[in-house]
Amino acid sequence: MNLRKLILSLIGFGLAFVAFSAESGEKEIFTPAQLRHWSLQRVAKRAVPSVKGKDWVATPVDAFILGKLEAKGLTPSKAADRVTLLRRVSLDLTGLPPTPEEVDAFVSDQSPKAWENRIDRLLASPQYGERWGRHWLDVARFAESQGFKADETRPDAWRYRDYVIDSFNTDKPYNRFIREQIAGDELWPNVAEARIATAFNRHYPDEYNARNLMQRRQEILNEVTTVVGSAFLGLTVECAQCHNHKFDAISHKDYYSLQAFFANTAADDRIAVAAPRQIQEHERKLALWEGKTREIREEISAILAPARKKIWDDFFDKYPPEVQEAITKPEGERTPYEAQLYHQAKLYLEPTKDDVVKSLRGTEKQRYQGFAKKLQEFAGLHPGDLPRGSGMRDISAQAPVTHVLAGGTYLGRQQPVQPAFLSALSSELPQIEPSANGSSTGRRTALANWLASPENPLTARVMVNRVWSHHFGQGLVASPNDFGVMGKRPTHPELLDWMTTEFVQNGWSIKKLHKVILMSNTYQQASAHREDAAKEDATNRFLWRFPRNRLDAEAIRDSAIHVAGVLNSKIGGPSVFPVLPENMLTPRGGWSKTPTAEENYRRSVYIFVRRNTPYPLLKALDFPDTNMSCGRRDQTITSPQALSLLNDRAAIDWAQNFAGRVLGKAGLDAKLQVETAYRLAYSRKPDGWETDTVLTFLEKQSSVIQTRIAKGESIALPTQVPAKADPARLAALVDFCHSLLNSNEFVYQQ
Repeated sequence: MNLRKLILSLIGFGLAFVAFSAESGEKEIFTPAQLRHWSLQRVAKRAVPSVKGKDWVATPVDAFILGKLEAKGLTPSKAADRVTLLRRVSLDLTGLPPTPEEVDAFVSDQSPKAWENRIDRLLASPQYGERWGRHWLDVARFAESQGFKADETRPDAWRYRDYVIDSFNTDKPYNRFIREQIAGDELWPNVAEARIATAFNRHYPDEYNARNLMQRRQEILNEVTTVVGSAFLGLTVECAQCHNHKFDAISHKDYYSLQAFFANTAADDRIAVAAPRQIQEHERKLALWEGKTREIREEISAILAPARKKIWDDFFDKYPPEVQEAITKPEGERTPYEAQLYHQAKLYLEPTKDDVVKSLRGTEKQRYQGFAKKLQEFAGLHPGDLPRGSGMRDISAQAPVTHVLAGGTYLGRQQPVQPAFLSALSSELPQIEPSANGSSTGRRTALANWLASPENPLTARVMVNRVWSHHFGQGLVASPNDFGVMGKRPTHPELLDWMTTEFVQNGWSIKKLHKVILMSNTYQQASAHREDAAKEDATNRFLWRFPRNRLDAEAIRDSAIHVAGVLNSKIGGPSVFPVLPENMLTPRGGWSKTPTAEENYRRSVYIFVRRNTPYPLLKALDFPDTNMSCGRRDQTITSPQALSLLNDRAAIDWAQNFAGRVLGKAGLDAKLQVETAYRLAYSRKPDGWETDTVLTFLEKQSSVIQTRIAKGESIALPTQVPAKADPARLAALVDFCHSLLNSNEFVYQQ
């Protein structure tokens, strides 16, 4: 044994000695209190309670809510007015306010089904998937870069985003949605969409150039295990990484048994998404190009070979001996664990052609340029690259052994474990069947089927709570990623179980779940504060009124662009890079310039997500940390938020376009301008006091701006400027429109 291996062995022994060991008993024992915890109990069909105020009950949801209110001596609030309701549900389901025409149509529709029909139209709109898909992307910690120091771009990561949006728009059953993301490649290997779905577990942050691949692999497995636990089960399984969970019924062994489902999983960034016919045609054209250019390419290959080997050797020499041994072994002699190390190294060991070319010098560089010029003459014959996607796959049908790790370190290997479900939830062994062609272990299929089973007490409950949380700003369980002992207790456990049962019986349909909630009088309450109710329930935990919530970052930006009349409604495709604030350094990893102005006005869900440097305006408004699963965003009130919406070049641009739109509809009639702006921004007309106040402001502000013009200062004008209009008056209109976009009424859901 060499000195390095001896040291590592001693470290591992020491960790095993001092750590709380899972070897303390062959059978893990949980306390009765842990096993009785509410979220581990089977979902039961709850009877709808009988209440006194039956006239207020429109759906069973109302009966459960009213029952709690009556027990507290509280009464619900009156219904919100129709304009408020339409604005609320439009922002809720699509992230966009209604147009004045939509408001007029809804207010004048006196049919009993007017509200339900509006909900159905919003659920059927493509904007619904863009809005609610973003909520899931938070949970999936979606990002398009690696993170860590270099934060390099992950090409084609956007395809997962489009998959999620499409899944919500088509109302894909949630149990199918789960199975695709955990094991789409195993269950539907010939369906590109299902394979793209596995990128759910590809979104781990990764220091791609790390040399200790044993540690790096373990950190990735830990991250995947943690996110699967929080996203689908609502449990903090990561707390059992080093020892038995201190609070929940999750043992140290449970953690690694769950992790074993992913032991043979690795990144797959070459998923073919083209149709078979397209692939065949591509191969035909590529063969023609290869035949015409064979001699030229051979010359280029010979020129690049020495430089390529030099770079390869430099990378190889930096790896520790264990990794070097795995790389140099013949394929048939590698153990499953060594195959994992080799696969990780292979992705980054081979230098790109650009890197090799950059290293050329002198005569060799000139020779390369000559042949490259000749090769360019045949560019018209090359079919280009086929579209690709990224996701996860198993390397083979044989997985490495998973060990319980003392102290959570890859060095502290203890007893081996097999894939198994959390023992507090299931005593059944997974039914694992490797794929017939030997390409996969089949382990993740077993896990996916267990997660998506109606018998699992957590999965459906967790998703129902997520949907409720986004409608009301807080879930029935206020900690959506933690249904454990240290998480929040449900305020209405019977309602949660009743909705969960309905959710499963309705085919795991999220859109039907929306309707169960939105058709209730609970959702349709006014949001006005009531002192009498607040004395008994200051935080509105029992929903005696609709809770006001600030819109999230994307909804604020999208609503502003929508009101300004410049929203680009294009759906899907590669992400866009809006203009960054002036004087901001280019983020590490790069920030490509968006080619057209229209692309700057696409919905925020399509903005490129660089893990270390999110788009600054969204970040100021509490865009989540994509290094981890986010079940509920923070809602902070900070000065950078106000300063961004007041001073960011993008916000001023929105105001200029908004003012231009107002001028296009109202002309130079000041009173009509005020009414038009209010209807576009707030979905309502201004009252008399508001109209007079704004008209007074426009006069005073015009005078202030006239003075600035006289001093030669620049001013912001509307994008549409009528002939012979007073520039000072137009600039005042921009300031007024800017103030509307910054107001509480605009950025809060009432």
